[in-house]
Amino acid sequence: MIQTSRMPLFKSLLLFCITFVLFFTTAPIGFLYAVIRQSLAKRVHSLSVYFLELALALDNAGNVLMQHVLNDALLIKNQSTYLFGNKMETISSVIGKNLVTHTLSPAGLLLNTFLHWIDKDHSLNSINYEVKLWKAQNEGK
Repeated sequence: MIQTSRMPLFKSLLLFCITFVLFFTTAPIGFLYAVIRQSLAKRVHSLSVYFLELALALDNAGNVLMQHVLNDALLIKNQSTYLFGNKMETISSVIGKNLVTHTLSPAGLLLNTFLHWIDKDHSLNSINYEVKLWKAQNEGK
């Protein structure tokens, strides 16, 4: 997990609760509005981009939300392990980075195989560009 500025537990929990309630009460409205608006405007390509952007945003949120479960279930821990939890990264990107460094557990390899079946080389193609720097730093270890 990437460290962010420290905040008292109560304050961070309160902000999380407010965000959680706002998201689940307003997201359906925003989603339906976008789908109807873009459908009426006959902007199917724009709607396709919208769905992909939503998928990426939810994937990033899942990377943070599920980081402890994913780290324990999908990774073999050593110096080369790249952990889940970066809010700017997808789960597939982390899987790809750990595939490259051979730090996926059997469950992680199984998930990667499933992703590969859906979309050839999905996890490798999902790797964020900063992986080149990260990989270079870890090759000397």
